[in-house]
Amino acid sequence: MKRVSQLTALALCLASVSPFAANMAPSLTLAQLQQQHGAVIDTRASAFFNGWPQTLSGTSGHEPAALNLSASWLKVMSDEQLSDWAKQHNLTPTTAIALYGSDTDNQAVKARLAKAGYSHISVLGDALQSADRLQRLPHFEQLVYPEWLHQLMQGKKVAAAPAGDYKIIEAAWGAPKFYLLNHIPGAGYIDTNDVESEPLWNKVSDDKLKALLAKQGIRHDTTVILYGRDVYAAARVAQIMLYAGVKDVRLLDGGWKTWSDAGLPVERGLPVKETPANDFGAPIPGQPQLMVDMEQARGMLHRQDASLVSIRSWPEFTGETSGYSYIKPKGEIAGARWGHAGSDATHMEDFHNPDGTMRSAEDIAAMWKAWNILPDQHVAFYCGTGWRASETFMYARAMGWKNVSVYDGGWYEWSSHPQNPITTGPLTPESTL
Repeated sequence: MKRVSQLTALALCLASVSPFAANMAPSLTLAQLQQQHGAVIDTRASAFFNGWPQTLSGTSGHEPAALNLSASWLKVMSDEQLSDWAKQHNLTPTTAIALYGSDTDNQAVKARLAKAGYSHISVLGDALQSADRLQRLPHFEQLVYPEWLHQLMQGKKVAAAPAGDYKIIEAAWGAPKFYLLNHIPGAGYIDTNDVESEPLWNKVSDDKLKALLAKQGIRHDTTVILYGRDVYAAARVAQIMLYAGVKDVRLLDGGWKTWSDAGLPVERGLPVKETPANDFGAPIPGQPQLMVDMEQARGMLHRQDASLVSIRSWPEFTGETSGYSYIKPKGEIAGARWGHAGSDATHMEDFHNPDGTMRSAEDIAAMWKAWNILPDQHVAFYCGTGWRASETFMYARAMGWKNVSVYDGGWYEWSSHPQNPITTGPLTPESTL
């Protein structure tokens, strides 16, 4: 064997150091970072940030006050979006930042932040080592992620597994045209017309809902995992199923797009015909408190212990537009609080990460708190006809908010009754108190 000179050995040693180790500042502990009033950034996927363990026996959750900037988002985040994200979280070029996640993800996020002018970046040396200090969504299991679902379908052991039988269902409006081209293997299909109907697109009768569940082979103790090309379509069906009394209803966080982006198997064609359920096994509705009617919604206005929350775009909330071609009146329920939504009636950017998954609970709670929407209140969400409201309902439920519901009639029903108070123009949180 040839002798290796000390100089050559040193060169080989340096070459073996990862680019991450060579470029990253020394690591800090959480306590050291807190002394510097720095920021912790979790570079993992949002599912792990929310509380899903990366392995069956792994830790669950994220470090206290951590921000989530997943390396997987970087390819769809513009420089402007990254800058807005940093400003929103009060990061400045002088902020001490510590990253944790895989070396590859940390390096990718570090490089992108450095490009944006953030240079005081290190790693969090004691990340995910103290299980008792980690934070998580109280019900993270209600928002599943693609790899978990794929492993479940393969019969592998997974965290937070369904207690019994489960069904995967795609939900969308109308005929299953996209479903026919590609869908999650074994998934059923529900047309939203089967759970809501004209003239106001409110929930169908309990008898019709019972018949639909029986047709789909769903009992009260069946775990139902819903997804959609639009998350709020699946959320609409999920919220109504919970109202009916299905105990364990989950959403694929980010919907079909996350499954497709993960490159997981798909199939095409018609759904397999389900064996109808002989009996739901429990009275319907099992959770009637999850829906409020117009009189109940009116009774929630201008209260400290309750919030009627508009999940509509700002132009809808201020009366610039109704948001819908089939809803003519413009305006807002007088006394309703703005819960944010998106750029128009078909978008929910305010609640989404760049990949379409649920934004962090801390961000959402802060957004709501600014409008006096608090977790210890009775909170009822509404939008035009229930879809966007149902998505936020599902997020609040995962966040552990205990007294949440949907005002099913929404702006469509409210605005069709001339005696109901409405308002237009600039509104403030104080105007709703």
